[in-house]
Amino acid sequence: MDSRPISIAAPKKLHIAMFPWLAFGHIMPFLQLAKLIAQKGHHVFFISTPRNIHRLPNLPPNLLPFITFVKLPLPGGDGNLPENAEATSDITLDKMPYLKKAYDGLQHPLSLFLESSSSSLDWIIYDFASFWLPPMAAKFGVRRVFFNILTGWTMCLFGSTTDAMVNGEDPRTQPEHFTVTPKWEFRICTVSARSFRAVMFWR
Repeated sequence: MDSRPISIAAPKKLHIAMFPWLAFGHIMPFLQLAKLIAQKGHHVFFISTPRNIHRLPNLPPNLLPFITFVKLPLPGGDGNLPENAEATSDITLDKMPYLKKAYDGLQHPLSLFLESSSSSLDWIIYDFASFWLPPMAAKFGVRRVFFNILTGWTMCLFGSTTDAMVNGEDPRTQPEHFTVTPKWEFRICTVSARSFRAVMFWR
């Protein structure tokens, strides 16, 4: 009988990038997930803008070697954003389109990061607003994961069939259309928005 010890290879440690939307209601859940991943010994590159990263709580000392913050300066939003505005908490609702446009302006610096890191990067976890990220990451051979921080009822209200979301066939074209249960809802789950909420969503 062979009494030599059996060698078991240690699980591979992953390198994972995370890229949340510019709202602390998204950034903080992403950071919480980053901590959970780091606790497993994987390395996380947490990507956001300089001011948002500066406003994050300090990491526990034991996680410092496993989380690297990557700061991408936010484009100015064509001069329509207040100075130092880098998150939804820094702006009024009417400025939201300009923040989204500035966020889209991060495509180029993020592409440079992925290109320089693609040889070692295993995954990137992204948010709803970076619809342009999956094909970019695929170009560099980086696998993608969509992390949705929204509640189930929100997905029931806004999520529809693939045709409706991707091909623009959603018949809802006015705020009042969101005040009734969507046609894809199950009978046991009826979700709709109040009028003032629907107007906020629409804006």
